[in-house]
Amino acid sequence: MGKKLTLILGGARSGKSDHAQRLAQQRSESVLFVATAEAGDEEMAARIAKHRAARAGHWQSLEAARDLGESIRQHQPQAELILIDCLTLLASNVLTSLPEAITPQEAEAALDREIDLLMEAYAASHAEWIVISNEVGSGIVPPYALGRSYRDALGRANSRLAQAADEVILLVAGLPLVLKGGSESAS
Repeated sequence: MGKKLTLILGGARSGKSDHAQRLAQQRSESVLFVATAEAGDEEMAARIAKHRAARAGHWQSLEAARDLGESIRQHQPQAELILIDCLTLLASNVLTSLPEAITPQEAEAALDREIDLLMEAYAASHAEWIVISNEVGSGIVPPYALGRSYRDALGRANSRLAQAADEVILLVAGLPLVLKGGSESAS
């Protein structure tokens, strides 16, 4: 297995996490699962528990809500594959940690810094990476400024990762569509 960056995009409940986990299981026995979710309420805690239960028991785990690149570097994983679930929640964590009166440019700059550090960690790593993110640009326009800033910043972050990625897969209704590169089908 060589170094490779795969980006998996899709809407909510499109099957991104399941697909990414199947790919990870096919590609390596040595996986570091990086979770970005924070259990802010009971519903999110239940989602996190469900995701934990769905992972292979022998995988290493790292929970990091922000500063993902640095957290991965400090963890110094020996894993052959790093699976990040997900950029969507990372973006939310970064943007909600900022002051409320943030401009769209400040929101994008904050997420850009996070993505820069993540890409530096990828460049320094010898592992294959799979990154999951929601495709948020196909939905409705959020009625409030922070929602629009979030959608725009995440869309640009997804575009950056897609440009850098060797493989980009879009999940629609549970079906993987390869947008870039070749893919081992894990349907």
